[in-house]
Amino acid sequence: MSHPNRERADRILDAAGELLLRMGYRKVAIDDIARAVGIGKGTVYLHWRNKELLFQALMMRESADLTDEILSAVKADPAMILPHRMISASFRTTHRRPLVMAMLRGNAEMFGSMGDLALRKQQDELRAQFEDTMLRHGLVRTDVPNLSFAINATTVGFYFGGTLTDEFDGIPLEARADALAHVIRTAFEPAGEPDPEAVAEVAAELGAALEELVAGYRNGIYAHDPTRAPG
Repeated sequence: MSHPNRERADRILDAAGELLLRMGYRKVAIDDIARAVGIGKGTVYLHWRNKELLFQALMMRESADLTDEILSAVKADPAMILPHRMISASFRTTHRRPLVMAMLRGNAEMFGSMGDLALRKQQDELRAQFEDTMLRHGLVRTDVPNLSFAINATTVGFYFGGTLTDEFDGIPLEARADALAHVIRTAFEPAGEPDPEAVAEVAAELGAALEELVAGYRNGIYAHDPTRAPG
């Protein structure tokens, strides 16, 4: 059964997202959000005690939805767990979510303070687990120095490399995603076809870890739910 306070929280987040896209993070005030939902400012503060926490909740909701999308793809085809497929799928999905792109691109100062340390710790542990599991099952190369850093830096380059110049504006999203998949595949994965059994084991193990991450996000969204705890 959905709870009215949950529904109100979601309406607040929907309005915050629309305003973020229209005005940018710095310009959006709690007043604007309350007005858009048709409630008093005090009611917004019942859910989140400041703007930063509200936008963190919005980011968590987007991240949970995005991760759920990747999870369904892995369930339908375990080979989606391979780094080049998962990273390029995530790239496509992220670019189709204007809110996530806005938060990644224009709001680094908010992104840098994505407060919830427990969640950040969970994300770091998940990254380490991914690398460890992939290495253990032979799905990534063992001769790449600082593997995590290298994969991360490469991926981030695909998100931001095109923003420094307009030279690449004409390259469609699909073509960018394909280029990213190719680079990850050739730079970080062993040559030849991966062992289907290893792929299935990794998909099961990492799928479960991603489900836990989503549960953490979903809890975090409504952490200040007025029905659960005061303030």
